[in-house]
Amino acid sequence: MSLDVSPALLEQAERGEVDEADFVDCVRTSLPYAWEMISSLVAQLTVDGGEFADNQTPPPDERARGQLLRALASDAIRGALERHFGVRLAFQNCHRVAVFPLDGAVDDRLARFTSVRGQLLNQSPEMRDC
Repeated sequence: MSLDVSPALLEQAERGEVDEADFVDCVRTSLPYAWEMISSLVAQLTVDGGEFADNQTPPPDERARGQLLRALASDAIRGALERHFGVRLAFQNCHRVAVFPLDGAVDDRLARFTSVRGQLLNQSPEMRDC
């Protein structure tokens, strides 16, 4: 299961529209490693500025890696996180999460990061089975 959904949140979904803040809170509590990773990168981007902030350290275990995969592979979760934090998210190699500001001035850098070339250049034997 991707998220630990409370009965109240499930009831909201069954009735119709879900409050996005409630959904984001569900993501925060269900995927704490992914939440902390993205939160810390957003803070780093805010403090340091620049075109993007990224993590290149693999997760400590498979559970943490699974959280990153679930958070970034789900369009609903990823979109909610992007809206909540006001950033664009990018992802490579099962662990390299990057946050980009919504500023169009970094579109070229985001395109390079998410390109086929960028993916190939970010390969290493250690990450073969991540």
